[in-house]
Amino acid sequence: MSRIPPLPVTDMSPATQDDCAALEAYGPFGNWAGIAAHSPVVLHQVTDMLVNMRAETRLSRRVIELAMVTVSQLNACDYCLSHHVPSLTVTGVSPEGSARLLEVEDHPELDACDKAIVRYARSVTERSGRMRDAEVSDLRAWFDDGQIVELTWRITLIGAFNRFNDALQIEAEEPLDGGSA
Repeated sequence: MSRIPPLPVTDMSPATQDDCAALEAYGPFGNWAGIAAHSPVVLHQVTDMLVNMRAETRLSRRVIELAMVTVSQLNACDYCLSHHVPSLTVTGVSPEGSARLLEVEDHPELDACDKAIVRYARSVTERSGRMRDAEVSDLRAWFDDGQIVELTWRITLIGAFNRFNDALQIEAEEPLDGGSA
């Protein structure tokens, strides 16, 4: 059970209701939206950012989901894993492959680019202040500077979501079909 109950729709302003609807259109995040609605500015800014990032991304869904699942596994965030493992599966990584994503070096479902993404996500999550320049440079074989900036932002953002969701024990929505990104 979540530590804070979702705000009833009847207690939301029309603008907050609109943000909840926009986030629900983005993906099945009703539980998250209901809890974030207690702080309309948080709900609004997160919804706006996620919708705009999806519309303007230059990264493939596979790249995004590899990064998000890696970070969520490292942080053991059940909420985020419940959303992003099905989404990673849609990109061609089996549920079993998703479960062993951190075994990157011997992973039969990952190509060289995929492995670089997983390694990078792990480095940013575990030791961002102690990374080597080569860890960013290695990504240049597949990504330009703008894509590396976006990938890094998405990695750090999912880490923030992991902590928010776990701190408030937000319950996953059911059922999930791999539609969120």
